[in-house]
Amino acid sequence: MTLDGKVAIVTGAGGGIGRAIAIAMAQAGAAVVINDVGVSLTGEGGSATPAEETKATIEASGGRAVINIDSVADWDSAQRIVQSAVDAFGRLDVVVNNAGILRDAFFHKMTPQDWASVIDVHLNGSFYVSRAAAEIFRQQESGAFVHMTSTSGLIGNNAQANYSAAKMGILGLSKTIALDMQRYNVRSNCVAPFAWGRMTANIKAETPDQIKRVETLKQMTPEKNAPLVVALASDAASAINGQVFAVRRNEIFLMSQSRPIRSVQRDDGWTPELVQQHALPTLLPSMLPLDRSQDVFTWDPA
Repeated sequence: MTLDGKVAIVTGAGGGIGRAIAIAMAQAGAAVVINDVGVSLTGEGGSATPAEETKATIEASGGRAVINIDSVADWDSAQRIVQSAVDAFGRLDVVVNNAGILRDAFFHKMTPQDWASVIDVHLNGSFYVSRAAAEIFRQQESGAFVHMTSTSGLIGNNAQANYSAAKMGILGLSKTIALDMQRYNVRSNCVAPFAWGRMTANIKAETPDQIKRVETLKQMTPEKNAPLVVALASDAASAINGQVFAVRRNEIFLMSQSRPIRSVQRDDGWTPELVQQHALPTLLPSMLPLDRSQDVFTWDPA
């Protein structure tokens, strides 16, 4: 597995999963653009220090990297992120859309700003950076996108309407990129990572069971997600397109995508009464419960 000669942009690469991916990309031979604005978990502040630390780690092992501190949540800034790869290394082959913030709140308490800020970074940011890179990929007839989604969107979670909606939107974005750009040998896939870090450190650890659970979750380090992302970015994965994966410590899952699971029909059509009397009772056994991510992934990570 090699990325020799390739150039990769990793957004949100100043820490956590993004940092682990950027380092792994460099170890595989890629030159890396470390994009990070250095904000807090909720999107406040800004510092170049996290990106500089990632760059120092890469260069200490003989890798090549440059820093870009433009925000993904702006169209013009996204153009500069992509241009920085071309300016520094002369080309672009891989985009990893990882940048993100959290502003959790129960839906009935979520403010418009909490909604918009998370959508801007996760969903709009993934579109802006991908769209900026698309013309380069189209002209050279090659390229790979890897987008970070989440089981909070794929399955569900409390108090994350903004984050869940953004992550489901990324799934639709990735699939359409895969469909639209396959003619140019460009592929687009999603990864739902599990990792202990800034976005999970607020999980309660008060009871003995909770403490034991958290200690297990801490073993899901950000680095566990990097091998799959590097593999999807390589030419060896040229046949993998439009897929959704999840990584949980040493487990890799291929996730399902929405398909019809059961149907009912009447030659004479339906009335509201017939729907209530026949259609809904027939479909009820196949309906999905109100699961959260932790209700589906009930076993400890392997």
